[in-house]
Amino acid sequence: MITTDTTTTLLKKHFGFDSFRPNQEAIINDLLSGKDLLAIMPTGGGKSLCFQLPALMLSGTAIVISPLIALMKDQVDALHANGIPAAFYNSSQSIDTQNEVLQNLREQNIKLLYVAPESLNFLLPHLNENNVSLFAIDEAHCISAWGHDFRPAYTQLGKLKKQFPNIPVAAFTATADVATQDDIVKQLHIPKAQKHLASFDRKNLYLEVRPGTNRLPQILRFLRNRKEESGIIYCLSRRSTETLAEKLVANGFQAQAYHAGLDTEERSRIQEDFVNDRTPIIVATIAFGMGIDKSNVRWVIHYNMPKNIEGYYQEIGRSGRDSLPAQTLLFYSFADVVKLRQFIEESPNREFQLAKLERMQQFAEALSCRRVALLNYFGEHISEDCGNCDNCKTPPQFFDGTVLTQKVCSAVYRLSENEPVGMLVDVLRGSKNAQLYEKGYQNIKTYGTAKDIPWLDLQQYIIQMVNQGILEIRFHEKGRLLLTPLAKKILFEGRKVKLASLQTKEKPALKERVEKPETFGLFEKLRQLRREISIEENVAAYIVFSDASLKDMEKLLPETEEEFLQVSGVGEAKNEKYRKRFLEAIKAHIKSVLEEEALKKPKIPTQQISYELFEKGMSVAEIALQRNLKEDTIYGHLQKMHQAGKPIDLRAFINQQEIALVKKAKGELQQDEESLKPIFEHLKEEVPYWKIRMGLYLEGS
Repeated sequence: MITTDTTTTLLKKHFGFDSFRPNQEAIINDLLSGKDLLAIMPTGGGKSLCFQLPALMLSGTAIVISPLIALMKDQVDALHANGIPAAFYNSSQSIDTQNEVLQNLREQNIKLLYVAPESLNFLLPHLNENNVSLFAIDEAHCISAWGHDFRPAYTQLGKLKKQFPNIPVAAFTATADVATQDDIVKQLHIPKAQKHLASFDRKNLYLEVRPGTNRLPQILRFLRNRKEESGIIYCLSRRSTETLAEKLVANGFQAQAYHAGLDTEERSRIQEDFVNDRTPIIVATIAFGMGIDKSNVRWVIHYNMPKNIEGYYQEIGRSGRDSLPAQTLLFYSFADVVKLRQFIEESPNREFQLAKLERMQQFAEALSCRRVALLNYFGEHISEDCGNCDNCKTPPQFFDGTVLTQKVCSAVYRLSENEPVGMLVDVLRGSKNAQLYEKGYQNIKTYGTAKDIPWLDLQQYIIQMVNQGILEIRFHEKGRLLLTPLAKKILFEGRKVKLASLQTKEKPALKERVEKPETFGLFEKLRQLRREISIEENVAAYIVFSDASLKDMEKLLPETEEEFLQVSGVGEAKNEKYRKRFLEAIKAHIKSVLEEEALKKPKIPTQQISYELFEKGMSVAEIALQRNLKEDTIYGHLQKMHQAGKPIDLRAFINQQEIALVKKAKGELQQDEESLKPIFEHLKEEVPYWKIRMGLYLEGS
């Protein structure tokens, strides 16, 4: 029987995490139960783990459909680094390599097999319901014509459910509005799919929009104290990427241009330089970035406005995937809007794409919290300002817009939520156009109730209401406006609304949000060690460890194997491969710091601080809470102080029976080495490390 304990044990063993992120466990349980599902999870939300962990637990091989061939090696390398057998199958491989992969599939030697949608037909004859555990479809929005990145090759995936009716199909994407979500389920023939909609809120991303004038000087100022940080600048055209990259290099920055016009070998080299931290800045078209699991991208700049919010959200989502603070900056100009409209004129679903561009423009021009506007676009209705965007940091002047909002919401209701912004404005202003009269709208109660407000101003106020999540636009239904749950609170529960005054002075440019550059400390030394290992193993640097793991090492300063295993992202495979080198680097750093401190002034040892708090009557739990340390560490401090001769009754923490149990386990194992892990496992993980350590000390004293 599969239990929560089983999944969390595998989570720690293979991925190095102690607990699941939101939605992960529910998705995993659905897949283990054989259910189809659609999971909408933000970039960096851990969606890969949702199919990788069930793949380990189910018999057979999980087939993962992934759109970009160039990224499959990195994905498989990352699995190998975590001790998971995996492979990929695509057109870039030789016939011999493909045959070797198929042989491993037949012999069930791999748990995950990545395949491009274009190569799926060649793989299907080798698949059956006995050797496949599940189908995971990554970037599932590519199957929908409503999506922002439609790919015809994805449309064939609908046959998977027909051919393998008993195998669960799991669709994953980071960007899909309501229309796209419904279309994905329809195209994949999984009508009963469980829907898991994680929050789209990436709280660590700072959102900022600036006027698109003097962009280069602004970018140079932005980058001045970020030379060691990884970042991406998105441009509309190939030529722009090359021109801007050249200007950055001329100003002393390491940057490369990336676009679809480069040959495959050159694109792969540039991408590898970025992933491996050799090139910190990439200036790219939107061809760059999909599926790259580089966790330490610290910023994303949009040199030009994207054509829709889905694309914008996906691109900014490539920063801060390690959950550390990251900055996003969008330059907005009407010239970009004109250029994008020209591009869209040629597209088959022109009207729909133009509506999405207009919504993107409204986001760029928003005067209220940008995060509220962004989340409401994806159907996540929130109303509290985030405090982490430019509009929250430097808000415009507001007025009480409750009465006006009530008039607008009432009109939307009386129009049966069936009309777009233009008609709504005409009704509220009492216009006398023919279409309005044909529909009889001159007879509704709200006709002409806002006739004193200029047409364009009223339109802008309504857009603010959309951005605040009071109204919703259904682009795929001719742009009609709907009331959200928040609108109903305003109409019936007296909820107040603030609208930004349109006659405001241009807000001042924000000062650069730059923290002081890090000193050459432990984190930088760990980064250098990571880079050395990545070169030795020919894998991306983030596959060795993420920045978040290195930051955790810097914070915890592990000295032993047990402490190293407490670092976020350290599982069994990485512990065995990398523990010795990283612990040596940490030990050397601590030694150099202590020597440096010794030259300056005596420093109170950390165990001395814990002992003094203990002497004041604080419990171990209270000391751990105050010092932001684990209780295990505090027990270690007290043991060290006892060794130093302080009168501490350690037997208050461990009884004679437990000491005997530890002694017996050591004897049965006939163990002389220092590692406590064998004893911990021998005692069925029921006795904590600190008690084992203390028991051995007291038994020997």
